[in-house]
Amino acid sequence: MANPAPPKIRRVITGHDDQGRAIVQIDEVCQHFREGRGNANVCNIWTTDTHPANNNGAEDKGMRQGAFTMIPDGTVFRILDFHPGLEARNHRTDTVDYIVVMKGKIDMELEPGGDVVTLNQGDVMVQRGTVHNWVNPYNETCVLAVILIHAKSVQAGGKTLAAFG
Repeated sequence: MANPAPPKIRRVITGHDDQGRAIVQIDEVCQHFREGRGNANVCNIWTTDTHPANNNGAEDKGMRQGAFTMIPDGTVFRILDFHPGLEARNHRTDTVDYIVVMKGKIDMELEPGGDVVTLNQGDVMVQRGTVHNWVNPYNETCVLAVILIHAKSVQAGGKTLAAFG
């Protein structure tokens, strides 16, 4: 069964013309959502693969192929569209994630059976390499804007906590 239809997200990307003047390079409603886990859609708005980022060129970095949980020395800006009954996925990434709830609400569970925090529209969160799972037990879709920035693996309790999932 296909995931529910994704939201209409307008993506505006700036750049430069041949004379070095600022221009709007892309202005569109995202058509490149892909299905994530069950009852989820994902759209990469933009990605970078260097630090500092390289703003040269006209390549559409939102169309880069792959399912990125992390790009070494890079960033991923994406929209997550989580519908009721979202499939479970406990995971940890080697990133710091900046998250904004754009629509709806969602539960974020730390560790299986751990703390659960409900995030509502307008709430923000910083995810710092912790084991987590997004849960949508509600009757509405939740849309998140997420920026993932490559980070070193977490060191805690005298050991390295590796990314997984």
